[in-house]
Amino acid sequence: MQTPRLSRVVFILTAIFLIAPLLILIAYSFNGGKNSWTGFSLRWYEILFTRKEMLWQAFFNSILVSITAGIIATIVGTLSAIGLHWYRFRTKHYIQVSNFIALVLPEIVVGLSLAIFLTSLKINLGLGNVILAHVAFIIPFVTLMVLARLDEFDSSIIEAAEDLGAKDLQILTKVIIPIAKPSIIGGFVTGVTLSLEDFVITLFVGGVGSTTLPVAINNTIRKDPDSNVVYALSVILIAGTVLLVFTARRFLKYIVKT
Repeated sequence: MQTPRLSRVVFILTAIFLIAPLLILIAYSFNGGKNSWTGFSLRWYEILFTRKEMLWQAFFNSILVSITAGIIATIVGTLSAIGLHWYRFRTKHYIQVSNFIALVLPEIVVGLSLAIFLTSLKINLGLGNVILAHVAFIIPFVTLMVLARLDEFDSSIIEAAEDLGAKDLQILTKVIIPIAKPSIIGGFVTGVTLSLEDFVITLFVGGVGSTTLPVAINNTIRKDPDSNVVYALSVILIAGTVLLVFTARRFLKYIVKT
């Protein structure tokens, strides 16, 4: 009887630790003052929607970068996972090891190496640099997620499709991709999330006109006298995230059933 009670206590304490900062942030987004509580007010929301065009531009930059990078990385990562799973070639083991190394490398190392690489090639595409960098660090995550799904795959289905006369492209589009669809969608969502929240890599490779939301929030907190607008923006992001999570959850359930 002691173990369930202890588990319940640990769960409650963990939930408080995770949720309490969000509740404090939400409360202070409605604070009329800047530091101490002075009363309920929509001041920071008004400033956010009327005087912070740069934050909104950074927000839309982040949406563009994350969706574009997510789509490209999902396509490349899925095809990479399929190739690594089904084909045998000499460098297969080294590619798999490189993929795992890329997953655990510190972001500061990834960001610095990508910045040096893009600079050495004299590539200056503005937001394009950020998209390329995000694609590079998202691909290993997508590859790993799709590979995990394919490892559970019953290869006899492929053999049955071949016996029925299916070509390679038909097997890919009619058998493999539908079975791997949940992990492909999961990889895309993971990639978009990683891109949206990335700060370090974007800081290294971004330039003028390619500021994303995490970088803009950092600049606002450090230099802007109206830095509390970040609280209001964070509440909007929390609400949007909750909505997306519930929508994605329902969509994934639908995909699994079909």
